[in-house]
Amino acid sequence: MPFLLLWATCTQAALRPNIILILADDLGYGELGCYGQKLIQTPALDRMAAEGIRFTQFYAGSTVCAPSRSVLMTGLHAGHTRVRGNASPEGAGPQMLRDQDVTVAELLKAAGYVTGIVGKWGLGMPGDEGVPNRQGFDYFFGFLSQHHAHNHFPDYLWRNDTKVILSNGVVAVGKEGGGYATNRVHYAGDLFAQEALDFVSRHKNHPFFLYLALTLPHANNERFRVLRDGQEVPDYGPYGDRAWPEPDKGQAAMITRMDAQIGRLLDHLRALALDEKTLVLFTSDNGPHKEGGNRPEFFSASGPWRGMKRDLTEGGIRVPCIARWPGRVPQGVVSDHIGYFGDLMATCAELAGAKIPRGLDSLSLAPTLLGRPWEQKQHDYLYWEFHEGGFHQAVRMGDWKALRHGTNQPIELYNLKADPREHTNTAPQHPRVVRRIETILNKARTDNEYWTVQGQARIIPVSSIETRP
Repeated sequence: MPFLLLWATCTQAALRPNIILILADDLGYGELGCYGQKLIQTPALDRMAAEGIRFTQFYAGSTVCAPSRSVLMTGLHAGHTRVRGNASPEGAGPQMLRDQDVTVAELLKAAGYVTGIVGKWGLGMPGDEGVPNRQGFDYFFGFLSQHHAHNHFPDYLWRNDTKVILSNGVVAVGKEGGGYATNRVHYAGDLFAQEALDFVSRHKNHPFFLYLALTLPHANNERFRVLRDGQEVPDYGPYGDRAWPEPDKGQAAMITRMDAQIGRLLDHLRALALDEKTLVLFTSDNGPHKEGGNRPEFFSASGPWRGMKRDLTEGGIRVPCIARWPGRVPQGVVSDHIGYFGDLMATCAELAGAKIPRGLDSLSLAPTLLGRPWEQKQHDYLYWEFHEGGFHQAVRMGDWKALRHGTNQPIELYNLKADPREHTNTAPQHPRVVRRIETILNKARTDNEYWTVQGQARIIPVSSIETRP
């Protein structure tokens, strides 16, 4: 074998890390200490950031759950991915991946990885083609329905296609398993933390991809409706004696509990001598919420940005992102690279030595992760759309951020460098920039059978599932 080919082959084999993708649920940019949080304790994630890269301009795939996860899995932005919004009923079309969709799990499985998801899926329901085991995952434990996932003490979970009955007593509220527990025995987040440790132990001698899709700190919306406190957690931990409303104690306790679980996972990698063989990524599916009665403004949950979950302003879509891989990812780096969920597909493909599918909205982050930022490709723009309460679009192009609320509505234009909170619409002063962005807004997307510029087709909006307090 020629020397250069041998070198390239050995280098690729040496890269092929285990990959653990940890996704928090409704965690805001400002809710971690390493992103400026002052009241909530997150020592494990703060340490993870110090030992790796912390991104400051990283974006979720959408401003709500299902489409953000669809972007994450498919490497296609919100104008191209299958699922464009939360929908009711779940599955059976608008909120279901199809067999023809290619997921990052399928890509890595074809590259020889064992693939697993622990936690919340939300892109397919029992018996349909969107379930994890038909989307490239060898193993699944958790929630299929995102509605069911509101309940942190559920009466059942899924292990692959088998329903695992739990001993929590649940008062049913709404459909798809929603409700709240009267006797609280098994906390889903704790079960997921142990499952993640077990998955790593089982596959320590083989390359693996673990998608750890946590349900913390999402609210139990149904519990909030009845008890006015949706931040459901076994105990308030270090916040029990704070003079805060209980939903705020619960919010802080959920995040600190999640942080401790991640700390145990990182310790487990060290104990198994997998630390230097494993890339761990942490991020959140969208901006912070207030659906459990908690006060995001009390914690400055959106950080310095305006807006929150369901907004296309920065607070709704800019999210924390931390990457750690000892010996490969440089320590203590703060990156201002502009990336988003869709980039996971190309990143994993490059690191795993797999072929990147054609037609993706995905650029590999490997150069930045491996300490070669000068080689990092840049997006011409990032695109989002949102279908609740009408059709909304957003574009990030360099320092410009544009919003449009309806296809015939005027474009709002903000300069994020000069106006990070998106207060001053500068569209009248920059007609050329507006014309460029109008072209992007009109051409960046395609309709599918359920998601059109007129909004959701043939389905009911999600208000019954993701209920605001």
